[in-house]
Amino acid sequence: MTTSDIRQKYLEFFARHGHKIISSASLVPENDPTTLFTGSGMQPMVPYLLGEAHPDGTRIVDSQKCFRSQDIEEVGDNRHTTFFEMLGNWSLGDYFKKEQVSWMFEFLTKEIGLDPTRLYVTVFRGNDQIGRDEETVGYWKEAFGAVGIDAKDVDFSERDGMQSGRIFYYGEKKNWWSRSGVPSNMPLGEPGGPDTEMFWDLGSDRKLHESSVFASQPCHVNCDCGRFIEIGNNVFMQYRKTETGFELLPKQNVDFGGGLERMAAAVNDNPDMFTIDLFDGARKVVETISHQPYSSDLSNNPSTYSFRVILDHLRAATFLIADGVLPSNKDQGYYVRRLIRRAVRFGNKIGAKDAFCGLVASAYVETYKDAYPELVAKQDLIISELTKEEAKFKTSLEKGLREFEKLFAKSSAVSGVDAFNLYQSYGFPWELTEELAREKGQVVDRNVFQSEFKKHQDLSRAGSEQKFTGGLADHSTEVVRLHTATHMLHQALRTVLGTHVFQRGSNITAERLRFDFSHPDKMTLEQIQKVEEIVNTNIGRALPVHFEILDLDTAKSRGAIGVFDDKYAELGGKIKVYFIGDKATGEYESKEVCGGPHVENTRELQRFHIIKEEPVAAGIRRIKAVVGVPTPSS
Repeated sequence: MTTSDIRQKYLEFFARHGHKIISSASLVPENDPTTLFTGSGMQPMVPYLLGEAHPDGTRIVDSQKCFRSQDIEEVGDNRHTTFFEMLGNWSLGDYFKKEQVSWMFEFLTKEIGLDPTRLYVTVFRGNDQIGRDEETVGYWKEAFGAVGIDAKDVDFSERDGMQSGRIFYYGEKKNWWSRSGVPSNMPLGEPGGPDTEMFWDLGSDRKLHESSVFASQPCHVNCDCGRFIEIGNNVFMQYRKTETGFELLPKQNVDFGGGLERMAAAVNDNPDMFTIDLFDGARKVVETISHQPYSSDLSNNPSTYSFRVILDHLRAATFLIADGVLPSNKDQGYYVRRLIRRAVRFGNKIGAKDAFCGLVASAYVETYKDAYPELVAKQDLIISELTKEEAKFKTSLEKGLREFEKLFAKSSAVSGVDAFNLYQSYGFPWELTEELAREKGQVVDRNVFQSEFKKHQDLSRAGSEQKFTGGLADHSTEVVRLHTATHMLHQALRTVLGTHVFQRGSNITAERLRFDFSHPDKMTLEQIQKVEEIVNTNIGRALPVHFEILDLDTAKSRGAIGVFDDKYAELGGKIKVYFIGDKATGEYESKEVCGGPHVENTRELQRFHIIKEEPVAAGIRRIKAVVGVPTPSS
């Protein structure tokens, strides 16, 4: 059974049980300032779990793309990846524990054929305010009992071991979910509830750490010794915190999240996720460029770690670029750059002499083309960005590695000052220097590095403090007109070039606007002319401009773009959104978060003309433009 089979069976199984199949959300949360990436299946569903009506009803199912930047350093073992798919089904005030337990047991044992004798589950132990979840235990006992298994429930397995149990109680750190963590950390009004997790037993002979600390500790499903792998978690959101404790929510929700790749590893009966079919094509590419086969034996084959980093990081970068995140030194783009550079570094370690990032990405596009056709549509962009970033870093990597070895040979250590010099001279990220030093048993002083970095920033700032560096020079008529033009330009660029385009800075004087935006390539003359045409058409339509003060959720739901931060906050945390278009019909050419000011009607701009398009940095372009003259010259 392929991983695609499992994904499809899951979606179809819950569709038969009345669930609406929805598409995966982007890896970049839309207008969400609280996080850089979509890191779980439930993240796009939070508004609906908190009571907002979902347009597709009360039963939803999907497979959600996820990326967790915090797991970059964890990659290298048999189960951690930064990118993964999370299968999810939700009941929004509809069915609850009984149906969810029954359906999940049926799906795992009948639909994808897992042996029920190798399935184990955990439940909430309870605390001084909320009782143990014996209701869920009863439903699990029924499910196991239906296939002839006496599912014994036991407590304190972390202290006493398995005790021949099948169902295990754990405390709030393991089997409770809320956005703010354990019950004691939850603010008043916050919802949360117990969860029940499902584990697959890889077998006692599969323990990966026999000689480690785990060998002397009781084995239990949550001990991380390598024997058990979590394949899914059912969250029962049923409580709200109050001043007197916890009360039941009027509508109780189910939120299931299951790792698709981990389920495939269980079906494959192999603890190494990098052996599942999703990695086959990419793994063959890495085997070819390194002239060696992949081995699951990390302890005896040092190349295994490098293989896994390359396979994971380039898969994540492929999906992130497809969702509009280009390599850069800021925000989401920083992580894409870091992923690519780590992949190149580990490719270098296993002997990859030629460029390989684009080849690996092409293999992933082929693997995922049916489930995620957007990869095919964005393939040229993906390959281009990976190839450029790889070439850029490869030269500096070789020089930087030589310099690192010189520094280390001189003093058997690398200082924080050395780390900054490597960053400034060779583009070595702090994390790479730290990682190289760790491999040699050394620690680099992060505080010294940060101190040197701050000195560098202060010097740069002092050198440019006499220059006007951004925003509006004043609120004169010409500046206000050009400010409105930037909003229209922003939307026109997204229409012509794609939704990966976002503002990366602006500078407006009475003479011209300067607008920086994310885009990997030089614009063609045709693209520039098309952008001008769109803006001038909308100027000619004499569209009204108005603003509304909205709360964050409303602004997002209405499709406003921009930076949702305190810069534009007013009226008790609400934000100002400027709309260009017909308020009566609700048809707008631009909807953008902004503090203002703007013109009242687009006809005040008269005419828009781009006078220059140029590069600023990797993945960042700049346009200079003017308004107000019918036939401007450049």
